[in-house]
Amino acid sequence: MALSAVAVYRLHGIFGSDTEITRTGSAALENTDYNPKTVLFEVFGSPGSVATINYLDVHAQPQRVADAPLPWSQTLTTDDPTLYADLRAQGDGDTIRCRITVNGTVKDERSSDNVNGYIACLDKTA
Repeated sequence: MALSAVAVYRLHGIFGSDTEITRTGSAALENTDYNPKTVLFEVFGSPGSVATINYLDVHAQPQRVADAPLPWSQTLTTDDPTLYADLRAQGDGDTIRCRITVNGTVKDERSSDNVNGYIACLDKTA
């Protein structure tokens, strides 16, 4: 029994142990340089137009903004590693455009030149 315990102890020394990662005060936990993620939703349209806008917030809960004057924008900030960024809008003008930007990088951008057009932008891995 003692021989088995010594063998297991030595094997932990050779292959490592996960106790260093989870131990309080461990350098592995303290060296996390994670920056919050900033997601910008934008909807643009014809001058003087309004739109009904639907999007998912940082908790993936649907949000609705009725008769929003265009241009419209909403910024979301999260510490979560991913965010399902979903933006949809229908305007009363003859053009409408949506854009999703994550940390300054455009992830999706769409446009429609239809009267009362409907538009959707999506980024599953924001």
